[in-house]
Amino acid sequence: MIAQQQQATTTAAAVPVTPRYQTSVLFSISDKIGGLNEYLEVIKNHKLNITRIESRPSKTEKYDYDFFMDLASDDANTNNIDDVIAELKSKGVETTVLTETKQQQPQANTIPWFPRKISDLDLFCNKVLEMGSELSSDHPGATDPVYIQRRKEIAQIAAVFKYGDKIPHIEYSEEEIKTWGVVFRKLKEIYPTHACRQHRYVFPLLEQNCGFSETNIPQLQDISEFLTECTGFRLRPVQGLLSSRDFLNGLAFRVFHATQYIRHHSVPLYTPEPDVCHELLGHVPLYADPDFADFSQEIGLASLGASDEDIVRLSTCYWFTVEFGLCKEGDSVRAYGAGLLSSFGELDYCLSDKPEKRPFDPFVTCKQEYPITQYQPTYFVAESFQSAKEKMRAFAESLEKPFSLRYNPYTLSIEILDNKDKLIGLCNQIKAQTNNLASAISKLNVN
Repeated sequence: MIAQQQQATTTAAAVPVTPRYQTSVLFSISDKIGGLNEYLEVIKNHKLNITRIESRPSKTEKYDYDFFMDLASDDANTNNIDDVIAELKSKGVETTVLTETKQQQPQANTIPWFPRKISDLDLFCNKVLEMGSELSSDHPGATDPVYIQRRKEIAQIAAVFKYGDKIPHIEYSEEEIKTWGVVFRKLKEIYPTHACRQHRYVFPLLEQNCGFSETNIPQLQDISEFLTECTGFRLRPVQGLLSSRDFLNGLAFRVFHATQYIRHHSVPLYTPEPDVCHELLGHVPLYADPDFADFSQEIGLASLGASDEDIVRLSTCYWFTVEFGLCKEGDSVRAYGAGLLSSFGELDYCLSDKPEKRPFDPFVTCKQEYPITQYQPTYFVAESFQSAKEKMRAFAESLEKPFSLRYNPYTLSIEILDNKDKLIGLCNQIKAQTNNLASAISKLNVN
């Protein structure tokens, strides 16, 4: 679940001067008296500064806590991160280097760490900007202790999930199912006239195969298996709001981070943040469409190693497409954005003559400002998902990166195309695919 649903372009806080040598690490430790002080003393003894530290309950059975730290030094002679890691490991601390930066001068541009294989998503899944159980004072459920406790229970299930696990089954209460039913019924009434063709096609399939109904909240595991069969996309449970970078990085691996808790029952047609209604009714149907899935992955691939400024541009494009996108359908316009398809009021509003509608062009769209607490005054209309994908690919190629990469669907990993052997291997794969295509075309011509 991307943070821009609440904070459109949230990224890491900027600092006036960046140290020349900085390493981001993940420490996993067991709970023992004085343990953390002992480990921090190791860092101090090696003359490294801790510029950021975050803690989360560990998602592993072996350890109790995970700590995310940025370790910095202005002197190459004191950048002894390897020694620190070795000493910590000798003390039983599991350590993973997430990012290592060696700058030639303060404020120099660097390449942020990004996941290389799908299991790397485990490294940041708990780095949520807001937890599912931490509600703002104006949230409808902020004064409901039963609702808050329920959110905490569901968020904890996501906290311990790791790649390869089956997504745990959630036993929803009668009240939660009733809330879902209100939303489901109201939206299904207007999907035939407001939702795009792809959404209308997939929705009945979800009813037949995944248990979508007015009286049942579907399970993420069932839906994830269905999506994987359709497009290779899969769902991953998340505790709360991820940063824009982390969320988009997940799309590069065809992974959609989804919540499992539901909005407060007092206002079933309103939610201040994405919930299971938004995820399943808005997002999920489109991820079963191949062209839309490809388009979403293009945004994700573009986010890998992107600068903070480019992450802002990409998340803005995401906002006006995957969340609030419109598309042409014959002589009419229909909605495909999840923020529209999960909102009864805005779904009706977006197709009226009240808002401005502009052609989708990522070079223009990425600069558009937008509100996050009211209906959008401007929407962007795509000619088709295929057209949007091609435009998004051209936009991604314009971003400044010192490397090229590709997604390997067989290993579910990212390959950096940085040597001759990798390029030759890619050429051979393309050649084989081209031969298959030529053979298929010749057989069609014969028939």
